[in-house]
Amino acid sequence: MRRRDQVREAAGRQDLLATGQPLDRARAAMVLIHGRGGTALDILTLADELAHPGFAYLAPQADGGSWYPYSFMAPIKDNEPYLSVALATVAAILLDLDRAGIGPDRTILLGFSQGACLALEFAARYALRYGGVAGLSGGLIGPEGTSWKSKGSLAGTPVLLGCSDKDPHIPKERVLESADVLRRLGAEVTAHLYPRLGHTINEDELRRVRAMMAELATGLVADRREG
Repeated sequence: MRRRDQVREAAGRQDLLATGQPLDRARAAMVLIHGRGGTALDILTLADELAHPGFAYLAPQADGGSWYPYSFMAPIKDNEPYLSVALATVAAILLDLDRAGIGPDRTILLGFSQGACLALEFAARYALRYGGVAGLSGGLIGPEGTSWKSKGSLAGTPVLLGCSDKDPHIPKERVLESADVLRRLGAEVTAHLYPRLGHTINEDELRRVRAMMAELATGLVADRREG
């Protein structure tokens, strides 16, 4: 079986959980991507913390609880074809959302830990105007010296990077490097390193994500009135 077919088949097997507004009634969507060893059900509980009446929340489940087997800073070839499968899974969700009338500019990608790395990598590789991107305890994927390039532009996409300054899994240097790369791709990036915080999601990050959601929702209301 060719790799492209492997990726397509594996992406189609991923479980997907959803809550919030049904897609035919939602004004916007958030795709929540869990970390290594986590589950879609676990990260979908963030929908309670980030509740907004206009949003649908979708969370895919990685096979075996991991999107790729090795560190996000390992050589990319070592994490293939699993990384391509994971990226295809996100792409398939966004395609389904677009078919439901919720385009990328009305979709927020949010990931934690390995899921944050996946969300950021997806946004960098497939740069478009997204509703927002939140990478919580994560960074772009690849070993030191990786050069991230994209044919597209993030075109003002709001991006939040939040991480401990002493995270045992995510070097702060990669968080800041990721912020610089995404800015060069046209994103409006906020990067915040929290002193001596553990590998976790904190209330300040949730507050910032809520603000991102509110800004997106406000823009949608304005567009509807102008239309």
